[in-house]
Amino acid sequence: MSQLLNKRMLLMLFGCLLLFGGIFAFKYFGRVMMNRAFDTMPLPPATVTSAVAEVQTWQESLIAVGTMRAVNGVEITTEAQGVVSAIHFKSGQTVDRGQLLAELAAGPEKAQLQVLQAELRLARRNHDRIKALHARGVTTEADLDNTRSALEQVLASLEVQRATVDRRRISAPFSGVLGIRRIDLGQNVSPGEAVVSLQQLDPIYVDFSLPERHFASVALDLPVTLVTDAFPDNKYSGRITAIDPRVDSASRNFLAQATLKNPKKELGPGMYADVAVQIDAHRKVLVIPRTALLFAPYGNAVFVLQKGEEGDGFIASKRFVKTGEERGDLVEILQGLRAGEVVASSGLLKLRNEGAVIINNENQPPASADPHPENN
Repeated sequence: MSQLLNKRMLLMLFGCLLLFGGIFAFKYFGRVMMNRAFDTMPLPPATVTSAVAEVQTWQESLIAVGTMRAVNGVEITTEAQGVVSAIHFKSGQTVDRGQLLAELAAGPEKAQLQVLQAELRLARRNHDRIKALHARGVTTEADLDNTRSALEQVLASLEVQRATVDRRRISAPFSGVLGIRRIDLGQNVSPGEAVVSLQQLDPIYVDFSLPERHFASVALDLPVTLVTDAFPDNKYSGRITAIDPRVDSASRNFLAQATLKNPKKELGPGMYADVAVQIDAHRKVLVIPRTALLFAPYGNAVFVLQKGEEGDGFIASKRFVKTGEERGDLVEILQGLRAGEVVASSGLLKLRNEGAVIINNENQPPASADPHPENN
């Protein structure tokens, strides 16, 4: 009896194993077939814009890093020691040449000036009296010389005292824009102590260095363009006005200077600038829009669009390229493309190699070597 029960139990377990094994095998087979179907399922075509790789003529330019410098820029300092009695300017104010900025207390100096003026009046009367007497032959030549000498000494002392009083008045040496005030009323200042900075901002200089191999290519009056981090959407233009004849023996670079108009006072001394010098040379370059480049750590690539085998669509083929100089919205292609080939200029993240695409150029991205955004 027990043997019969054992056989039935074994048969039941065997049947359960067959049943569940069949279920698992069916599910595994279905999953494999589903994945295979997804792998072979064709993806819908991606919609992109296109651009043609074309040859352009670019004027050669020399790229450098420049620093803005004021035509005139100084730290206005005191010439005498004393207490600040008056301040006639505000921080950031625009001032004219000779405008009074501050005064130091000058009570004793002005009193001494009045004493000398009184001595001058007395010395002049004495001299005029002796001169009249000498004309009538009453006094000697020595008496006339003594009064003339006394008068000249008082005049000299008076000029020295006036200069002493003027040294206690601080004026702007040229027209420009003031910086932040560094003195206060009642402050006791020493000679050479900074009062405020003064910068003449229009026009303004940009100093930059170039390698010595370009020394023969750079000349006075060559056009220069620059861009700053402070105003990245603005492009400023100027011309080279000075070239240092000396080449630095350590860096093998030479210094050049350009002058730019700065009516809005946007550019300031010490600003960093990317400088481009337009030299008298041109070259042929193969260019595409910068938006057509797919940047990657292992190399830049583009998607070349070619007609499909059936002739009713385009296929995107990924191709690695070597890039060169960038200008505006365009980038130079050194290797990997030929003139006339069509590349995808937008929607690159939707593309895959040998994938189908649809070209729609209704809204193409900008592609200019010298862009002018509308907000400029």
